[in-house]
Amino acid sequence: MTDRLFFALGSASGFIAVALGAFGAHALKSRLSPDLLAVFEVGVRYQMYHALALLAVAWASTQWPSPALTAGGWLFVAGTVLFSGSLYALALSGVRGLGAITPIGGLAFLAGWACLAWAACRTGP
Repeated sequence: MTDRLFFALGSASGFIAVALGAFGAHALKSRLSPDLLAVFEVGVRYQMYHALALLAVAWASTQWPSPALTAGGWLFVAGTVLFSGSLYALALSGVRGLGAITPIGGLAFLAGWACLAWAACRTGP
């Protein structure tokens, strides 16, 4: 069940990342300063990386189902919302204080990758 859920979340996140990337490249290019546009693009890039990571979690959960793997998937979801979401909000609003949320999302990403490594090393043959 978690394999389909993480596959759906990864696919939806990838879709959103492509849509936001196009939005940034076309609609925001003339509206945002270059530094804020770069912030927006970092959000899109990390969202796409972790959309692909969610697809990997979906596949891995069919090979090595474990609580650590499930935790890793949810940490990637949380990281995307907190890291990429805070960068999108910062870029669109210009409120620099939103950048304080970004490292929390980064920590969620790191913890997610650690969970994946743990699951791969600790789960059956």
